[in-house]
Amino acid sequence: MSIQFAFELEHRDRSTAGRLGRLCTPHGVIETPVFAPVGTQATVKTLTPRELAELGATLILANTYHLYLRPGPELIARLGGLHRFMAWDGPILTDSGGFQVFSLANLRRVDDKGVLFRSHIDGSEHLLTPEKATAIQELLGADIIMAFDECASPMDRLQVEDAMHRTHRWAERCLATHQRHDQALFGIVQGGAFADLREESARVLSSMPFAGYGIGGLAVGEPKDVTWAMVDVTVPLLPEDKPRYLMGVGSPEDLVEAVSRGIDMFDSVLPTRLARNGAVFTREGRLNLRNARFAEDPRPIEEHCCCYTCQHFTRAYLRHLLAAGEILGLVLNSIHNLAFLTDLMADIRAAIREDRLAAFRSEFLGRYVPVDEASRLRGRELYGRRRRGEEDT
Repeated sequence: MSIQFAFELEHRDRSTAGRLGRLCTPHGVIETPVFAPVGTQATVKTLTPRELAELGATLILANTYHLYLRPGPELIARLGGLHRFMAWDGPILTDSGGFQVFSLANLRRVDDKGVLFRSHIDGSEHLLTPEKATAIQELLGADIIMAFDECASPMDRLQVEDAMHRTHRWAERCLATHQRHDQALFGIVQGGAFADLREESARVLSSMPFAGYGIGGLAVGEPKDVTWAMVDVTVPLLPEDKPRYLMGVGSPEDLVEAVSRGIDMFDSVLPTRLARNGAVFTREGRLNLRNARFAEDPRPIEEHCCCYTCQHFTRAYLRHLLAAGEILGLVLNSIHNLAFLTDLMADIRAAIREDRLAAFRSEFLGRYVPVDEASRLRGRELYGRRRRGEEDT
């Protein structure tokens, strides 16, 4: 484990499995539970680092696969590392590139050595191994890095089991390769939608000296009851004194549910992707600001929201910006959606501190109307597009 990294549990909610913690990194302390905006290409789309800091973001995720292909980790290292390169002085997490290799690239071969693939950018051929994925992340210099894992279709047992065992072997090689003492290396639990495989993966990885543990291969279009069942069998088998990271989750209702089940960290492109498509969060659910009913609406997105967007602009103006194709509309929507999630996580932490997370969860989910079944199926379609190599970051 990094000598500059520590996780301290401060309080456990008496009504749920929710936990309050402090994640200490070389670039600052992260209060958990925490949501991390995704900066795929070393930028959170449409927002500056200063705006992110003003929103209260304390952790940003950057993408190893994309930064490896462009502009390259060696260049970023020569220019002072990822923090200096993107002018963000807070904590950064980089994923291993595993999901993107399997979802975006043209796969040529997968075996124990690694993954041979062609770049989705220019078709060039690359071999990504556990050792190389770790070395790339060391060059990038993030505070938290992830072990290289194999992602499989969550409902195909034979494929999932094979990928899980390979992920375990790769995890050992990542640990053996990792050299930097100012970085924390997390392992990733796999196992798809199969409880016995999730249990096996959690036990195997927990026996390895990782600084924290991600739960991968979920939130990829499977039914929500399957997601929560897999979380529920996994979490109790992970070390109490290590952070638990549910990868790729960012819808408000899912954050509330997952924290109540003992998850500490999250990331997702969802809030900024929705914002760029005109969808914004409220405490009652999402609004599609492209809808004609907002053309003369003088209200802010949310009446009591303190974000810059809600304090200065109306729904009518935001709809006008979207209809006119103005970039400012994407910026203002992104500010609101990330502020919404940042505020939500702060409210969740307060509820844990006061032992009332169960009541908070009941009240929030009683008001918040999640996306409908058609939208969930659209999520499965997006996952299918990624599996076929169509980028959607």
